[in-house]
Amino acid sequence: MMYSIISMSSHSSVRFSLFRLLTFAALVVTACSRAPQRSISLPAGDEWLEFQGTWTTAGSRYVIGLGNDRQASIANFNGSLLLTGPSRPAIGFRAEAIVLNDSISGMVGRAVWTDERGDQAYSELRGSGTATSNKIVGTFLGGTGRYSGAAGEYDFSWRFVLENEDGSVQGQSIGLKGRVRVGSQHTPPHPEAP
Repeated sequence: MMYSIISMSSHSSVRFSLFRLLTFAALVVTACSRAPQRSISLPAGDEWLEFQGTWTTAGSRYVIGLGNDRQASIANFNGSLLLTGPSRPAIGFRAEAIVLNDSISGMVGRAVWTDERGDQAYSELRGSGTATSNKIVGTFLGGTGRYSGAAGEYDFSWRFVLENEDGSVQGQSIGLKGRVRVGSQHTPPHPEAP
């Protein structure tokens, strides 16, 4: 009789442990399964969408010397831009930029952000980009699809994480933040050309 009680107790314990293991496995599978992706609809008109984020890129840069203390460079960058904030226009973009930089007078460039649907936002980049200051401002110039008529600005500082002698570079933004209004008839502010 003692044997059957122990035996029944062992079976109950095994069943209970198996039940706990299966319950735990079901919770893990549920928690780790990919949540359905919702398409973010963007409000049109006068509502500003504020965002923060990180832009990481790799590319190539060609540098020429302009005397002892001055350099000019042209670079192309391709990478990803991940945004945060409750009113961000999208979670992530493929981001491309072409930049002309002068170590004394600063930089100008153009950027294209492409979201998961293929819609694009265009922006103009201007910055001090000098040895003493590294602030870059992007001004939205419109776009395609849901970014048609995009207006607004963003700013960030830049740092190179890797610079090779062959011109290969990798970098990332620091403190990227901004706001955009989409589908607006407002004209974006356009700084005067240097």
